[in-house]
Amino acid sequence: MPRKKPQPAKSGRRVFTPEFKQEAVQMLLDGHKASSVAERLGVSHANVLYRWKRELLAESGPVAGALETRVHELEVELRRVERERDVLKKALIIFGRNE
Repeated sequence: MPRKKPQPAKSGRRVFTPEFKQEAVQMLLDGHKASSVAERLGVSHANVLYRWKRELLAESGPVAGALETRVHELEVELRRVERERDVLKKALIIFGRNE
């Protein structure tokens, strides 16, 4: 998928198209790390991506915000379940040796 390069503004700052910003935010929502997205797309800092995400979600209305909150909650729950799984794996190894 071809990407348009950001155009430098007269003030020396780069100007990104709304499509470019949407693509970058979509990569964040797909689970990519902000630092890797920023590096891949040539954005100066990951914080810029978070600002774009916040702005796009605000434009999308309360449904998008609620969806983003739910995704965050699910990510937290997934990390908790993965930690529990790791503890259970270690317990199986320990109790398996005693037999």
